[in-house]
Amino acid sequence: MIQNMPKDPAMLLSFINLKLRDYYSSLEALCEDLQVEKKDICDQLALIDYEYDTQKNQFV
Repeated sequence: MIQNMPKDPAMLLSFINLKLRDYYSSLEALCEDLQVEKKDICDQLALIDYEYDTQKNQFV
C-alpha cells in the first residue's frame, strides 16, 4: 500500500469510504488512481469484517 494510507484497518475503512463517497465511482477507479492493489485493501478491511459492496460503492 502507499505510504499515505492509514495502516490501522478502522482508520483505513474511514479513509477508503470517504474517498469512494466523495471522489470515486468504484473501488477499481480508486485503486487505479492511487496505484494500490484492490486485494490489499480488501484483505486489510476483511480483518475487521468489512467487504466491498458494489451497489453502495462502500465497504460495509
